[in-house]
Amino acid sequence: MTASDDRTGIFDTGLGKTAANYQPLTPIGFIERAAAVYPDRPSVIHGARRYTWAETYARSRRLASALLRAGIRPGETVAIMGANTPEMYEAHFGVPMTGAVLNTLNVRLDANAICFCLEHGEARVLITDTEFSETVKAALAALNRHITVIDIVDSEAQLAESAGERLSDTDYEGFLAGGDPAFDWSSPDDEWRAISLNYTSGTTGNPKGVVYHHRGAYLNAIGNILAWGMSGHPVYLWTLPMFHCNGWCFTWTLAALAGTSVCLRKVTAANIFGALADHDVTHFSGAPIVMNMIVNATETERRAFDPPVQVMTAAAAPPAATLEAMQKAGFTVTHAYGLTETYGPAVVCAWHDAWDGLSIDQQAAKKSRQGVRYHVLHGLSVRDPDTLEPVPEDGEAIGEIMFRGNVVMKGYLKNPDASEDAFRGGWFHSGDLGVMHPDGYLQVKDRSKDIIISGGENISSIEVEDVLYKHPAVLAVAVVAKPDKTWGETPVAFVELKEGAAPVSEDALIDFCRARLAHFKCPRTVVLAPLPKTSTGKIQKFRLREAAGKM
Repeated sequence: MTASDDRTGIFDTGLGKTAANYQPLTPIGFIERAAAVYPDRPSVIHGARRYTWAETYARSRRLASALLRAGIRPGETVAIMGANTPEMYEAHFGVPMTGAVLNTLNVRLDANAICFCLEHGEARVLITDTEFSETVKAALAALNRHITVIDIVDSEAQLAESAGERLSDTDYEGFLAGGDPAFDWSSPDDEWRAISLNYTSGTTGNPKGVVYHHRGAYLNAIGNILAWGMSGHPVYLWTLPMFHCNGWCFTWTLAALAGTSVCLRKVTAANIFGALADHDVTHFSGAPIVMNMIVNATETERRAFDPPVQVMTAAAAPPAATLEAMQKAGFTVTHAYGLTETYGPAVVCAWHDAWDGLSIDQQAAKKSRQGVRYHVLHGLSVRDPDTLEPVPEDGEAIGEIMFRGNVVMKGYLKNPDASEDAFRGGWFHSGDLGVMHPDGYLQVKDRSKDIIISGGENISSIEVEDVLYKHPAVLAVAVVAKPDKTWGETPVAFVELKEGAAPVSEDALIDFCRARLAHFKCPRTVVLAPLPKTSTGKIQKFRLREAAGKM
């Protein structure tokens, strides 16, 4: 086609972008609509506290107004160290209403890491739940500057005797009282402006600050609805921490659907079943550890509820035994995949009706695949990390999983080298290794650092873990590499057994693997012990690699 053949110009109306035909995308508009259309519908439930959408909108506007009166300006950072409570939910709207950037802190980090996040992100205000006062107090002592502190004093924490101490003279409710419930907030002038800052786990050094923009947050909030088939007014139980990728963007999704957030301060089997029974929960998200809690709950912890309940899980694929137990208990599990850098899940194992007739093992095999891209993700590919050429879609060829599109982060804060490396060749490099099946479904095989190379053969730690999860006594498992003089590396399995399970020896678990795997893939060492986990339920493999390295 020549330039003279290009007729796109005939559709130029000469008007361009105006306030009438273009507005920057932002998820904070969802709460305004929810309050206008469904003002009396329940928005947030937390213990004895109940709010409607009109009330949550007013409280969010009060927070924005009070922050501005406290001196916060657009582009500055407001951090929050909070549990899953109404205050944490309101911060997802109130902070960006000022043009400021929300930094939700991982409550499991130690004082040094929290201090780093506050310093690196240049937080001007810290809203902090008194439950975490010991860590925060130590972090503030190490901080080289003043920061305004606002205490969340939660009655639920008081009841749980985990309230901690006050760190300032200002509490959250008193701070809100100084704000205007009719505050006239405005959308960002550019949808590319930052809305939130999320720090990675920092397992190999200081955490990296992942910057989200308004456009990406808006789109992934919508993407959750489309990928999960959500409709009506869902009742969503917060087992997933809201600090994790802004609750996988479900904080904003719930406002878009005028759904109900059921807060859960402490994630236990009894609390989960209690919420399911008391509030008619329809959806929740979480790591596989949450499903383990449910299927291994005692009779005293269980309560009857109305099935089905939709569950979205990420990280490791659900083992067949767990999937079967969840289905029998009234839960429908959807497997998703993503990273902090992709606003949480951006890939979903989209289900086909034809798979309903498969055996439970066959269904588990389908669900072990992470799946296809979200509607709002432009590109998902498995490529050679050096040549950037796609690997064959044969379910065998391993490459690096890569993303591109509007739900990929802006970049890493104050780290141009890491950002440039992550975006090499016009793709975001995940660091995860996977295969693409002939039907276009992605399957994660391992983190690049978790592939075990033994005698020149690649061993997927996930494959070995999947086998061990089939053992009826196994609650959780992680397989890492152990240095070996002969083979270079060999697999070592760290196994946490179910409470009350029949005794099983290390040798018995090795024999269990040898009956189901090629022998070179089987662990030569098994360690029976509780596994270290993050606050989101992910097993901390870096700590296990350190332990294996000392064996």
